[in-house]
Amino acid sequence: MPKRSPIIVIMGSVDHGKTTLLDYIRKTNVAAKEAGGITQSIGAYEIVHPSASSGQAARITFIDTPGHEAFGKMKTRGAHVADVAILVVAADDGVQPQTKAAIKILKETKTTFIVAINKIDKEGVDPNKIKNELMQSEVFLEGYGGDVSNQEISAKSGQGVNELLDLVLLASELEDLEYDPAKPASGLILESKMDSRRGVVATVIVTDGTLRFGDLISTESANGKVKMLENFLGKAVKEISPSSPALIFGLESLPKAGENFVAGKNEPNIKIKKVIAASKTSESDVNVILKADVSGSLEALAEIVKSLPLKKTQKIEIIEESVGDITDGDVKLAISTKAVIVGFKTKITKPAEALALDHKIKIIQSEIVYDLLKVIEQELAKAYLPQVVGRLEILAIFGESGKTTPAKATAGKQIIGGKVIEGVILNKSTLAIERNGSVIGELKITNLQQGKKDAGKIETGNECGLLVESTTKIAKGDLLLYRT
Repeated sequence: MPKRSPIIVIMGSVDHGKTTLLDYIRKTNVAAKEAGGITQSIGAYEIVHPSASSGQAARITFIDTPGHEAFGKMKTRGAHVADVAILVVAADDGVQPQTKAAIKILKETKTTFIVAINKIDKEGVDPNKIKNELMQSEVFLEGYGGDVSNQEISAKSGQGVNELLDLVLLASELEDLEYDPAKPASGLILESKMDSRRGVVATVIVTDGTLRFGDLISTESANGKVKMLENFLGKAVKEISPSSPALIFGLESLPKAGENFVAGKNEPNIKIKKVIAASKTSESDVNVILKADVSGSLEALAEIVKSLPLKKTQKIEIIEESVGDITDGDVKLAISTKAVIVGFKTKITKPAEALALDHKIKIIQSEIVYDLLKVIEQELAKAYLPQVVGRLEILAIFGESGKTTPAKATAGKQIIGGKVIEGVILNKSTLAIERNGSVIGELKITNLQQGKKDAGKIETGNECGLLVESTTKIAKGDLLLYRT
């Protein structure tokens, strides 16, 4: 069977030079200007490099993955489809948490990888220091007691890049990279998005068989017919062979990034949509609707939101997640579910903007992940209400002599009597003062007594005396709330 070209994934930490390396390899001078310093979508490119062993031109396909650790799923997807990986480590920064995360993924997926020690042209850098750091992360390089190939490079000047590509082709020759051109095509969905003119657009990598114009294609969540086929340069073609990235048009709905696809079948897909109960179980809960420009970013954003730290009595619920601009339909859903709309690299339609303004629906938009997370965390903090673990009803207010005083007792130190009607009240704790269903202030217990004896806590059904400090005038019938 014929050989296919290798698929290479570039991985590494933020700002270690992955995009610059890929840019140099592609012989262009336009490095991606990443919002917030993060490459936020996977791209796939094909290049030609002369083989060191045969001297003949060899094709290599590169997948560029995000470096930020929050995009773990996207990196894992890239590693699964890749034959060989290049792990970029900056000589002036060393092994970072994202580097370790990439190493873990490569080992878990058993992907052959080569280490590229970048920024070697910077003054004062020590490649041996980086190699020792890699050893501590259980990456054993050639010459250091291991078999992992490595190359010192400068992605900026191109120093060592040709030698790196030679190593890539050498490693690829050891892999069994064959395909059956007669088989129906199969491969992986890298990205999908909705184009206003051409409908659903999916970026794919063919891994076996030949994908042809007119083929019926199916994924786990979508199906359709290839009505248009473009190579990675945007040129319309009749067919795509394995290891080649392509754009396909004709799917009836958006497939999810990371799904496998097969061609030549038109089996109906069973689409299961999770129905989320949108009603809040607590006023502290926050409902969100997620929107993003492409499915890979949407998946990563959802993963980040789900991993946000929460109070034990609070939760965040993703009501819906979809690709595309924020529409009035999204706002209507937000109105009915009391949700916040979060848009990553998306626009908002005029009708949606007007509707959101009328109904005071909060919409958060940014091209920088960190900014979105900051605002979401602020929303969680604003929504959080401490859990009430104890309630005390004030039965009487006393003066210093112990005699009952009028309900308009003076502010400052006060002696009060009450009964715990729910939970527990602790000595030295701070309590909220509730009157007619509204919190009107706070007080601090300086002494707690039961039967004229000091007590550490008073439980449900028991009466007690309290010496409290408060700037709020306390009245008989008020409730004191102990919250955590």
